[in-house]
Amino acid sequence: MANNESAVKPVGGPPSDVEHIKLESNYLRGALVETLSNPITGSLPEDDNRLLKFHGSYMQDDRDLRSERERSKLEPAFQFMLRVVAPGGVATPAQWLVMDELAHKYGNGTLRLTTRQAFQMHGVLKWNLKKTIKTINDTLMTTLAACGDVNRNVMSGPNPYQSEVHAEVYEWARRISDHLSPRTPAYHEIWLDGEKVVDSKEGVEVEPIYGPVYLPRKFKIGLAVPPSNDVDVFSQDLGLIAILEDGKLAGFNVSVGGGMGMTHGDTNTYPQLGRVIGFCRPEQVIDLAEKTVTIQRDYGNRSVRKNARFKYTIDRHGLEWFTGELQHRLGWALEPARSYHFEHNGDRYGWVKGVNGKWNLTLYIQSGRIQDTESSRLMTGLREIALIHDGDFRLTPNQNLMIANVSSAKKRKVVELAKQYGLTDGAHHSALRRSSMSCVALPTCGLAMAEAERYLPHLLDKLEPIINEAGLRDEEIIIRMTGCPNGCARPALGEISFIGKAPGRYNMYLGAGFTGDRLNKLYKENIDEKEILETLEPIIHRYAKERQTGEHFGDFVIRSGYVKAVTSGLNFHD
Repeated sequence: MANNESAVKPVGGPPSDVEHIKLESNYLRGALVETLSNPITGSLPEDDNRLLKFHGSYMQDDRDLRSERERSKLEPAFQFMLRVVAPGGVATPAQWLVMDELAHKYGNGTLRLTTRQAFQMHGVLKWNLKKTIKTINDTLMTTLAACGDVNRNVMSGPNPYQSEVHAEVYEWARRISDHLSPRTPAYHEIWLDGEKVVDSKEGVEVEPIYGPVYLPRKFKIGLAVPPSNDVDVFSQDLGLIAILEDGKLAGFNVSVGGGMGMTHGDTNTYPQLGRVIGFCRPEQVIDLAEKTVTIQRDYGNRSVRKNARFKYTIDRHGLEWFTGELQHRLGWALEPARSYHFEHNGDRYGWVKGVNGKWNLTLYIQSGRIQDTESSRLMTGLREIALIHDGDFRLTPNQNLMIANVSSAKKRKVVELAKQYGLTDGAHHSALRRSSMSCVALPTCGLAMAEAERYLPHLLDKLEPIINEAGLRDEEIIIRMTGCPNGCARPALGEISFIGKAPGRYNMYLGAGFTGDRLNKLYKENIDEKEILETLEPIIHRYAKERQTGEHFGDFVIRSGYVKAVTSGLNFHD
């Protein structure tokens, strides 16, 4: 069963409501032009809200204000989150300055660096969406396909140790992103005042890769350069592991079928690890990405959205079927996978000199939030650096920021500005805090069941004295928190993870692999802060006393019997 004449068929069942919305939207237009201009309400009808995601925005409301506004007989405080595509997380100083300006002019005065190396802006009102998106486009960035049932922002690690290889891998990430970008003229028509194009002529392919209903769900691609797995390559629908031979990029090992999201209480949903199926040459990678996407387009579940991700397509039909179907579409076969080795999936903070003689400064950014606070004028400081910087900015997969390719002539000034405004590599924090990530959650995310970004720093305040007492202040332990099980901060790959269950209550998971190659497992369900601390304290002290040389926390809790090792999502709920 290795070709499209096989017995394998797409999932049956009636298409979901979202499939009808996409089909009837005329390639993502819908009624957006009319509803965006409606002055009566700050919201959008649900059908148009669904379509808006493809254009890079989610409608939200401030849940902190819901009750008050309801009592005042006002509609919810509707606002829009905008996400900006930045393949590999790379942005110029000019682009950084535009994002900073827009955040203050139309947003809530902050920016957020996402776990997919994209920009996020919160608090944009409906009336300001078009002006904001047009200005973003003018600086050669886009919000198109930052959300929606398409390929999302393509990730690529910043890796300052091998900057020549990084530059080459980044270029492939950028080219994949461009190739898989939707082709519909709707984006230009709606946001950029482009001329209306009649694109429904018979025989004309508006979307040659996606077709009129796009993908069943979102699709994610990440490129990793060993020894760093900072992109969490096994969490990606399509992961590409750079293989270096004699210091040069020989090609990529190909991993398929990863994904983090699940639904509480539904054992038919689960996080999954990608599986390596072979090796391809650099010049083959775009063809590979396109054909992988088209297989998911044709065989993904369009009836039940929570089972629509690529991981379920592969688990339903099997790897052997997928590799056969892929070979049939490509017209060539993958080579056997080549050896590689990952050592970590975190960032390396502080100043590092690249092989190109330029300097890179990685700053610690708590949960990726760029803002001025009492202790640090982070946003102002980065603005001042952008005004004199002659390199670029790189958003890391761990929500941190690298001021990259700093010339020796500019390094002293960057050092001075960083000191002046309190920008730091986090050396005064514990390694636990520097290894933390969280999603936005409350108050704006409509899916959040509990706090994440606002609460994780406070939980870390309580955990750090325990870590310090155990003598583990400088021990990296990957800790992640999300407000729901959708997986935006890749919580299934945390050595310690908390997934929101209800306000103030979390499911706690333990045991993921330090290099991102093993899932964690549920240890305690629906616990509050008191039980979190009471549970973790003895485990942390035992780890400090009984760990083996070089043993990471995730490995220790498995060896000690706290949880079983989970190397496949099919065993996640066992």
